[in-house]
Amino acid sequence: MAKGITRDTELSQRAAIREKLTDIFHAVEKGFQDQQDRSDQIMDFWDAYNCKLGSKQFYNGNSQIFVPIVRNAVEARKTRFVNQLFPVSNRHVEVVTSEPDYPHALVALVEHYIKSVRLRTEVLPALLVAGDIEGQYTVYLDWSKVARHAVSKTVRPVEVDGIEAPELGEVETIVEEEIEDAGPDVEVIADSDFLVLPATVNSLDRALERGGSVTVVRRWSKAQVRRMMEHGDFVADVAEDLLEAMSKEDPNIKNNTAKELASAAGIKSGGGGKYVQGYETWAKLKVGGEMRICRAYFAGGDRILGCKLNPYWCDRLPILSAPVKKSPGVFKGVSMIGPGVLDMQIAANDAVNEGMDSAAYALMPIILTDPEKNPRVGSMILDLAAVWEVDPNSTRFAQFPELWKNAFEIVASCKNEIFQALSVNPAMMPQQTGRGNKRNQAEIANEQQVDLLTTTDAVTVVENEVLTPLVQRIVEYDHQFREDDLLVRAFGEMGLKATMETISPVQMNRRITLQWFGVEAARNAAQIQQMIAALNVIRGIPPNLYPGYTLNVAPLLVHVAMTTFGPRLAPQIFQPLSEQLAADPETENDMLAQGFEVMVHALDNDGQHIQVHLKAPRGPQRDVHIQRHQIQMQQKQAAAQGPKGQQGVPGGAGPGVAGTPVPGAQPALPRQNKGPAGAIRPDSMPAAGAVPMPRKM
Repeated sequence: MAKGITRDTELSQRAAIREKLTDIFHAVEKGFQDQQDRSDQIMDFWDAYNCKLGSKQFYNGNSQIFVPIVRNAVEARKTRFVNQLFPVSNRHVEVVTSEPDYPHALVALVEHYIKSVRLRTEVLPALLVAGDIEGQYTVYLDWSKVARHAVSKTVRPVEVDGIEAPELGEVETIVEEEIEDAGPDVEVIADSDFLVLPATVNSLDRALERGGSVTVVRRWSKAQVRRMMEHGDFVADVAEDLLEAMSKEDPNIKNNTAKELASAAGIKSGGGGKYVQGYETWAKLKVGGEMRICRAYFAGGDRILGCKLNPYWCDRLPILSAPVKKSPGVFKGVSMIGPGVLDMQIAANDAVNEGMDSAAYALMPIILTDPEKNPRVGSMILDLAAVWEVDPNSTRFAQFPELWKNAFEIVASCKNEIFQALSVNPAMMPQQTGRGNKRNQAEIANEQQVDLLTTTDAVTVVENEVLTPLVQRIVEYDHQFREDDLLVRAFGEMGLKATMETISPVQMNRRITLQWFGVEAARNAAQIQQMIAALNVIRGIPPNLYPGYTLNVAPLLVHVAMTTFGPRLAPQIFQPLSEQLAADPETENDMLAQGFEVMVHALDNDGQHIQVHLKAPRGPQRDVHIQRHQIQMQQKQAAAQGPKGQQGVPGGAGPGVAGTPVPGAQPALPRQNKGPAGAIRPDSMPAAGAVPMPRKM
């Protein structure tokens, strides 16, 4: 790296880099033109999801009805996949580490970030729907900060001439402070706003290595342009020229639609006013004699707004993208609505509209009469208590054919084909099978097994290609952007432990690896029972039968505790010795002053801690903490005197005694007895990950 070049150095003013950026942006504009047909098709797919009749409908009658088959299928897939990815245990992250200690605090912090970005309620539902409609999962991960000014009441000692005098008492004051809420920010990117060059690569990193680029279309208002200029993302003079051009352009001039479709960059006019539609492009450029990942901004014409090195310390792209179903030879996938599904939706719409038009005729009576025998046919008006002066023998009613029934049969056939194409299994739509509304046990077991197989196959792409890299990137961003003091103030002891357990990006994939655990958690309910049964067998094997090995069940107990109780409660139930180390009493005083409940640790020097805590201002948290130190001192003194009696074996004296499972025993009861609380029902075992026994259909 050349001397003096940092991640904040502006590179767009250098002649060689500017020339290279110009070539890249010309290729990007050409790339968006080439994928315009794909974008147009995706708009038709979104119209099908949003239940909008389009120009592809063959029938043009009085009825304008849209059958929401595609929407129902996509919504069913979204609901099932989200529930599979986010188990009820609220444990979403699994840690694979070579260290003996499990990083509980770091996992709890990542779980907090998962909730703060609303991954369960906002990001994943929108991403899954966009994936089914567009054929591609794409998210952009950034770090955002939001400042707010909070006002709180606090008690402080009386001040005399600016000096605190605690002996004079305390007064209640109002304190206003600025609080900064920082954390990851996940954005779902539309496929039409996303371009990868060359289009034949298998990954985004491979695209950059082959001299290509990754581009996201951005839309900036005047306020956003000014803010990015203040933050240093845009060059000041170029941004000022862009703002001036936005102010001078006549808003009454209609935009050239064909030109807009050909190029995404430039000044546009929309319902909310003028905005700049530009590119955010990532590419590898030669900087200081080395090929480095850079981020550049372009706004049409010759407006290169800025270019800098990758601002993220991990030096990875903030974009995660994967096709829903991989097609050989191309990066982007094919929409789930594409292969014939849209045609079946159009056919269903035509059939139902034709049927409803015929139903309107079928509901209106057809009257047949002889005009020679009934010259006063004008009096034959349908009304309440109407009197028709006609010959009843020459007048009769006829029924229009009920063609709408045939139309709804066509709609039902189209629905079945669409559900089959989208892999909407009966477990997602329970009314699809069974005699009436009641299904037998064999049908339920079969539906659960099919649901498990199809759902697991579908969500594995999201889990491996999006969510697992996402949580790993969150830890890397946390290492770069997190402020320790704010974290400790917000999370107390957990924040302090997470600060000590922070993993640097260099060791992220060596010493510790994070992966998404949602799908595994949904399948591990039955596996936990098998682990307990296997442990009962293993602990009964004599050590002389496995020479050279030792039995260490601590990792299994940690795994069971994490799976059962979650990352917040498990560390308090099953505590490692590393978390019982002595803490600095001055740090504890700061946390007690902020109102946190600080626990004592086994290796604390209780007498020294009590002396330091007595110097802190009085308060309920401080007094309770001192009392805990006193209780711990008494317990240590009692333990130093020696045990008063022989301690027994927890749960029983040995194998076969009540409270201790017999080695090799399975956690099961006779068929006639009631199972223990929390046991999985046999009918629910397939959904928990177990392979069901074959049933007679």
